[in-house]
Amino acid sequence: MSNSETYTLHPGATALIRNEPVQARSTARLATLLDSAAAAIDEIGYEKLTTAMVAERAGASIGTVYRYFPDRIAVLQSLASRNLERLMVRISEELARGDHASAQDALLAVVDTLVDLFRSEPGFRSLRVGDVLDLLPPATEEPASTVIAGAVGDAFVERFGAADSAEFRLAVGSAVEVADALVARAFARSSPGEDALLAEARRAVTAVVVDRL
Repeated sequence: MSNSETYTLHPGATALIRNEPVQARSTARLATLLDSAAAAIDEIGYEKLTTAMVAERAGASIGTVYRYFPDRIAVLQSLASRNLERLMVRISEELARGDHASAQDALLAVVDTLVDLFRSEPGFRSLRVGDVLDLLPPATEEPASTVIAGAVGDAFVERFGAADSAEFRLAVGSAVEVADALVARAFARSSPGEDALLAEARRAVTAVVVDRL
């Protein structure tokens, strides 16, 4: 994705931004600020990120940063929300494909999509979909893992005829949590991800839902 690409933030993030962009130029500026924050986070971690660093990397004034974000926490939460949105787009595209032989194959493709974002999306390893931060989202927002699990579960019911039930939804939700935890661990000390842990993520996710698919 380019710095000038437009996107729609997850509803929980728009409340964090002082001036929600309505023009292409403003939207591009916001994307540049978040891209700059993501690049800095990849180098130093989100704990050390400051609004001054974001401004410097973006080639903008500190006033421009504060025009959109009241503080560094808002920057981090907005970036986490963007990460969730980009992950959801990729998962939706993957699940919409018709070449998965089974629901299990589709689920493993979702895991592969998560792995690819860890490898390719700046800032994703640190913030992922936001739940790794000790930053409280708006109380009205569902946890990111719940949003993802809901989309995956819906696809399995519609495309593969999975029997929808509380037990099925719990299994899918657990699979999403397991995938996130093991994939994150695989990338904790390795930029490409540790193969053994990635293989374990695929095995464990399959085991969690095998009786429900």
